[in-house]
Amino acid sequence: MREDVGEVTTSLHRPTTDSSRSKPVGYDSFEWQQPTPSNGVPRSAWTRQHRRLSRWHRPYTFALVVLDLLSVIGASYIASLLEKSRAGFTTRSWGFLEGTELFTFFAYVALPLGWLLLLWTNGTYDRRYLGLGSEEFKRVVRASVTVVACVSLLAFATKADLSRGTVATASLTALVFILLSRVSARQVLHFARRRTGHGAHRMVLVGTLPEALEVYTAVTRSPAAGLIPVAIHITDGYAAARGIETPVPVYAGRDVLSLVREVGADTIAVCGSASAEPGELRRLAWQLEGTGVDLVVAPQLTDIAGPRVHIRPIEGLPLLHVEEPTLSGPGWLVKNLMDRVAAGLGLLMISPILAFIAIGIRLSDPGPVFFRQTRVGHDGRTFRVWKFRTMYVDAEERKATLEELNESDGMLFKMKHDPRIFAFGQKLRATSLDELPQLINVLKGEMSLVGPRPLPADDGDYLGDVRRRLLVRPGITGLWQVSGRSDLSWDEAVRLDLYYVDNWSLTYDLSILWRTIFVVLKRKGAY
Repeated sequence: MREDVGEVTTSLHRPTTDSSRSKPVGYDSFEWQQPTPSNGVPRSAWTRQHRRLSRWHRPYTFALVVLDLLSVIGASYIASLLEKSRAGFTTRSWGFLEGTELFTFFAYVALPLGWLLLLWTNGTYDRRYLGLGSEEFKRVVRASVTVVACVSLLAFATKADLSRGTVATASLTALVFILLSRVSARQVLHFARRRTGHGAHRMVLVGTLPEALEVYTAVTRSPAAGLIPVAIHITDGYAAARGIETPVPVYAGRDVLSLVREVGADTIAVCGSASAEPGELRRLAWQLEGTGVDLVVAPQLTDIAGPRVHIRPIEGLPLLHVEEPTLSGPGWLVKNLMDRVAAGLGLLMISPILAFIAIGIRLSDPGPVFFRQTRVGHDGRTFRVWKFRTMYVDAEERKATLEELNESDGMLFKMKHDPRIFAFGQKLRATSLDELPQLINVLKGEMSLVGPRPLPADDGDYLGDVRRRLLVRPGITGLWQVSGRSDLSWDEAVRLDLYYVDNWSLTYDLSILWRTIFVVLKRKGAY
């Protein structure tokens, strides 16, 4: 039995200097104090428990099943009503005379149950994909395509007189209903996680203190992810945590399983190098069988998204292969085309709004309507950005007297209550309408709809990590804008911009554009 050193620090407090507890402890991070059965197996594979300590997904999955079932039934009903309205009161929907028992069974029993079966086989109820990310929705779409294929194959095999219009209407309507219901359910889950902590995983982080703190920072950036670290178990001894403030209690030399039970956790996260010890991670997984505790591994691959990481097993050794960022190819061409088309159509559609804003600026303060400033773009090329002027004409001269009041720690000058901004300009900034003329830059190919924010050309030499932002064109909106905007620190803004560059995809662009709508409506961080 190894020495139990116990808790070495508490939340946001420095550790005590008790000499009896300050001695570094030799520690085997994956040792469990459990009696080993004579056969070397913790329990029979047929009789061991399969219940997990984290049970939020059970009622959540049940709710999804009910919502999916109602969505398909509702879609069948709507499709039959539309078919009836087109063909008269008596019609043949789904190839059966409507109103018959066979029609009712197929439309409201067989099809919904078959749809649920295909949703289940496609993993749409898998707890790994619920609550976060786009994988759940991709699998829903895949299952819906499979449904249409199966119905078409059955109709061909049985030579049924199938109504193509009814099939198309029901399929598309059901897909829309299912996606909308799952988006709504996810929003409810995120709200519960942010406000009450329900539906979340309580984690114990195992590893060296720097690695554990890095994982802590990563998982707590998004409360909606539902990962709440409650303790850190360090593998490099108590001395490593001496004098360091930590957000959660730190332990060393403890039996990890008993610590998990003590702090009420349901998940162990093995951080960084702690997962590299030969055989230990495998034995840890064995020891956790039947305990209800989940095991996750956080490798030293920060800010790299899943699509770039692939597992390639070689002789039983799982190798994580990291692909290069995809900044060219068909997807990139589609992005460029989408930018130009959207910018051109956007300028035409919002031209009356642009004219109204221009009049408001001229009435608020005499001077030019637009503000032009040199910014750094793709590959370091400079261009002049278009923006509606929101400050008085002498704003640049007055900036020198306000430098000491700068509330930003980065390259941009930011003040929540900048006296250089006139009243109408403040409204434009709060609603982000001052950014609309940047559609001109997008149309010219100098900017994109989505990308890192363009920075002034005279505020830095863009060395080191910051220069990597120049691999893509700057955007009107981006990950920085939808994650806090001006409320973020400079380091956090750069991290988000680099994450976007390293993990770009067309789907990611569309999701950022969608999130931008709600961020603009909330007016958070706009000043």
